[in-house]
Amino acid sequence: MSVTDSPAARLQALFEGHRLTPTQRRIAHSMVRRAAEVPFLSSVELAELAGVSQPSVTRFAVALGFDGYPALRRHLREVAPAEPADRPASANEYQQAVEAEIENLRHLAEALADPGPVQEAGRLLAASRPLPVLGLRAAASQAYGFAYFAAKVHPDVRLLDEGGTMIQDRIDGAVRAGASALLCFALPRHPREVVETLAYARQAGLAVVTVADSAFAPVARHSDLLLPAAVGTGLAFDTACAPMLLGRVLLEAMCDDLPDAQARLEEFDAKAAARGLFED
Repeated sequence: MSVTDSPAARLQALFEGHRLTPTQRRIAHSMVRRAAEVPFLSSVELAELAGVSQPSVTRFAVALGFDGYPALRRHLREVAPAEPADRPASANEYQQAVEAEIENLRHLAEALADPGPVQEAGRLLAASRPLPVLGLRAAASQAYGFAYFAAKVHPDVRLLDEGGTMIQDRIDGAVRAGASALLCFALPRHPREVVETLAYARQAGLAVVTVADSAFAPVARHSDLLLPAAVGTGLAFDTACAPMLLGRVLLEAMCDDLPDAQARLEEFDAKAAARGLFED
């Protein structure tokens, strides 16, 4: 099954073009994540899955142009598999969390069947000198990891992992130095400051590439190119294996558009060996 034929992709297409409230975006996100199961859920079960009220589910269906949730569910059964996907039995909540992450990675693999968006992002990031990389709170580690490796092949990477009144000054400085794009990692819960910073970056003339947990995340409206990668929510704290992997994929795409990337890596390896930086 191609990515355009997958249940998740068909649901995504159903939601596109609709102005959804934050609660409705939450429902949509939950449905995309559990696309194979949703056509078999009642409105009450979907509300519990999304963490919203049952009337919110009904209003969501009406916002999509259906008479109510039963009509939406009938439509979903036409565009989704005839039976819900089998899920392996899990002995405990830890195994369930791992299985959920495997499912997130599977969805990411399906999305990458079309490499165009990632390749376009790689071109934008490679061309930006300097390249600001933004990630606050839960997303700070994702931004740091990307910036750490990107600095080995990109001549000027600027990590923005602390908020406050200085962050807009740092964006202004990057623009003055010639920046043309900004990469943002945005994970729940989404800080208001990230949304405001992306709006400011676009006003300053930067193209914004965002890795977010969902195409319906609050940062979407301030992103020129949004690449979704779901997070796991089965544990007390979210897990972000898919966003991390997508960040590494973006690094690969960026390297493809940096003609001296391999030479820079070889230079680093030679200097690291001369300094005895790593244990064999």
